Amino acid sequence: MTIALALRFAGFAVIATLVNLGAQRVVLGWAGGGLLAAMVAGTALGLLVKYLLDKRWIFDDRSTGLRAHGRRFSLYAGMGVLTTLLFWAVEAGFWWTFQTHAAREAGAVLGLGLGYILKYALDRRFVFTVSPDRSLA
Repeated sequence: MTIALALRFAGFAVIATLVNLGAQRVVLGWAGGGLLAAMVAGTALGLLVKYLLDKRWIFDDRSTGLRAHGRRFSLYAGMGVLTTLLFWAVEAGFWWTFQTHAAREAGAVLGLGLGYILKYALDRRFVFTVSPDRSLA
């Protein structure tokens, strides 16, 4: 991974994290939902944003159409199951240990960061495979 690609990946992870945490705050605060509902909503929105950014700007996948997106997104989401469990475990662990929203969000940031590193490796290997005539710069 080049430095430019790593910085772009990190930037997109920050964007998706902010989307995730923003959605959680909406569910917890304005919508009056519980922690699980907030985590699910944040994860779903963050996943969609990260997929769209990664597909084009990290893995240079220019495929179009519902069939191509459906297949790729299904694989992308599938790879995210393990990383989501890691993220949720860290976030929930911080919440249950410290019982503050600041600690919950710190746990979320840590869990998401660890999850994104693992997710990149899984996505590169299983989701956004590169044909021999195309390379990722």
